[in-house]
Formats: sequence, C-alpha cells, structure tokens
Amino acid sequence: MTTHNFTRAVTILAVGFLSLNAALLAIAGYVVWAVVCAVVAGLAVLGWFWYRRAIAALANEREAMKREVESLRDLLHTHRRS
Repeated sequence: MTTHNFTRAVTILAVGFLSLNAALLAIAGYVVWAVVCAVVAGLAVLGWFWYRRAIAALANEREAMKREVESLRDLLHTHRRS
C-alpha cells in the first residue's frame, strides 16, 4: 500500500468515525459536541489536503535538488578531465 493510499484510508476512517459520532451525539441531544465532532471531521479533511500538498512540494524540491546535483557532478567531471 502506498503512502497516498494509506493516508487516504486513515483520513476516511477518521472522518467516518467523527461523522458517526456527530450524528449519534446530535440524535442524543448533545448538539454542541456534535458540532465539535463535525468541525474536527472537516479539519481532518483539510489537514489531509494540506499534507498532500506539502508532500508534493517536497517531491518537487527533491527532483530539483537531484537535477542540481547531477549538473554539479557533470561540471566536476568536466573540470577533472581538463
């Protein structure tokens, strides 16, 4: 299982659990706690999107660093041969 699939599964599980809690608390009359669970479920989704964006940015930076290292390596090999 890839990291993307794992984090998506965990997020879906957390949001489902929190949504179920919110619904059951609302039925039981604990409206404030139901709203708290619903807000936390929304924050979990937003946090997952933020995490995915941060991981994508890190992957892009890693590729840029890899290209820079390769260019420096080529430059060193060019000067070493001269």
